[in-house]
Amino acid sequence: MESVQIVTEGGIAQAELDGDGAAARFLLVLTHGAGGSVGAPDLLAARDAGLQSGGMVARVTQPYRVRGARAPGSAIRQDAAWAEIVAALRELAPGAPLIQGGRSNGARVACRTAAAVGACAVIALAFPLCPPGRSPRCPPGGASRVAELHAAREGGAMVLVVNGERDPFGIPGAKDADRVVIVPGETHALRGHRAAIVAAVTEWLPTVL
Repeated sequence: MESVQIVTEGGIAQAELDGDGAAARFLLVLTHGAGGSVGAPDLLAARDAGLQSGGMVARVTQPYRVRGARAPGSAIRQDAAWAEIVAALRELAPGAPLIQGGRSNGARVACRTAAAVGACAVIALAFPLCPPGRSPRCPPGGASRVAELHAAREGGAMVLVVNGERDPFGIPGAKDADRVVIVPGETHALRGHRAAIVAAVTEWLPTVL
């Protein structure tokens, strides 16, 4: 594993790299949840699936986390920094198709920016459909984020969602993504069932390449 720093207008990002960019079938760029890290179990499972499928994988710590903040702040600035990060990482795997993803807030970033960065697919882990405590489809007063999933698909990206069965943020419906995998017994953390997550991502990757 190699660690590199990427300078953006929003600050310095850090990427943990696995795999050979020169020989990669695709580039998989993953990022963390709002206050989390790239060591989250579901991100590591997605990394393992990417490596097993012949990809180069970059797990990105976004600038706000590098400087110690727990909240990402402005979505506009976060997305702008993400576009710079992806542009830099694509130079490490020239010509390779881009797949991006993340968990929770990171999944939202990946969906929002998919069209702008030219991603062919998005892996949305623990996608936070609505605020905790709301019903899965977000009743009046609960702002659904389903439009972000739809935006990624409308921009030409295929979308895989992997959510826990007991996620208090809700679970996207079958029509909200190209594939929705629900992990039995899991919460928003997706801490267990690593093999199931690896299998879900591994089985799906060939369909987008």
